[in-house]
This record gives sequence, C-alpha cells and structure tokens, in this order.
Amino acid sequence: MMAEPVDPVDPGSLRVSDADRHRVAEALREAAGEGRLDIDELEERLELAYAAKTYADLVPITLDLPGVRPTEQLPEHLTAPRPDRAPSRRTPAGARSSYDTSVGIMGECKRVGEWDIGEHHHAFSMMGSVVLDLREARFPAGEVQIDASAIMGSVEVIVDETTDVRLDGVGIMGSYQEGRARVAPEIDSASPRIRLRGIALMGSVEVKRRGPRKRLLGR
Repeated sequence: MMAEPVDPVDPGSLRVSDADRHRVAEALREAAGEGRLDIDELEERLELAYAAKTYADLVPITLDLPGVRPTEQLPEHLTAPRPDRAPSRRTPAGARSSYDTSVGIMGECKRVGEWDIGEHHHAFSMMGSVVLDLREARFPAGEVQIDASAIMGSVEVIVDETTDVRLDGVGIMGSYQEGRARVAPEIDSASPRIRLRGIALMGSVEVKRRGPRKRLLGR
C-alpha cells in the first residue's frame, strides 16, 4: 500500500523560535547603530520582532536591511507527516522552570523563585516592566550574559550578596546602573557572575542587591 503524498509546508507559515527573534532584534540594533534606522523605526521594528509568530512575520522587518535573513535558519526538511494527534509534553513533577527570554510590552513579566537561567538570557521591556529575581535561580558554570534593554520601560535584576555583576549597558535619556545595595557584597572566586549589556532609552535597567528572598516574604 503506497503512502499518501505529504503536502509541502509553506516556509513562511513555520513558527519562529526565540533565537530567531533575538537574531533579528540584534540585527535591528546594529542597523540603528550604523544609522540605517532612526529611534522610532527601531522601536517599532523591535516590537514587531518580539511579537512575531511565523517567519512570514519576521521577513518584512529586515527586508530593506543588509545581512540577516530570518529564513536562513529554516529546518532542512520542510515536509513532514502531520500526525492526527501530536504527542503531549509534560514537565516532571518538581522540575525547575527554565527561561531564556523575558519580554514586557505594555505589561509585566516576572521571573521569581527557583528557576534555571542559561548562559545567555534576553530581557526587553517597552512601556512595561521585566523583573528577574536571581536570588534563588540556578546558574550555569561560567559567566551569564543578559541582554537587557528598556524603551520607556524598566528591567529590574535582583541579586543576592554573593553575585558578581558587571554592567556594559548605556542609558540614553534613562539610567543603566546598579542601585544602592541593601546588603554588603560578598564576592569571591566562587561567586556566580552576570554581565548585563544593552540600552535604556527613556527607561531604566537597574540591578538591586538584596538579602535572601525568604526574609522579605512577610513584608
């Protein structure tokens, strides 16, 4: 019995990944730095990039820019059987959540409690807020890089006394800084290290050093 032919998949209808969105966003920031986009265009296109669902949504954003093309990362096989029912995916009981992206566009995104942060995390807010509480987070070996940018919004990164923080960001009519510590830093060679880079455009990216979260629960 011959198998039924599989209909080809339209590449534009395929879902994009967070990595695809970040690659386009980085290309937009580079284009703005080169003078190809003004601030208003950058703001508008970044919002579209982070809201994109398919490759068809991403392509128009960079069509007039040299360099990155969203479809470069398309899977090699664009045809595949379509099962009547996709297998379910469940998170094992007690498993920690893992995130590589935190976005707040006219809203709030919070990462609090026990969670895994990878070697590279992207945080972006536009007229909204992002809170990354790293006091109970699990860090990978080596340095963690956080691309943290805010446009008329805020990104707040909360760390404990043992976390080594390096800031490479810049504030443009905004602030990119580490605030006044509530606890004295205790940094040594075993301390986890995070490096923040990005821009704060009419907004703020701030690191706050606080004590263990459990001390604050009743406040």
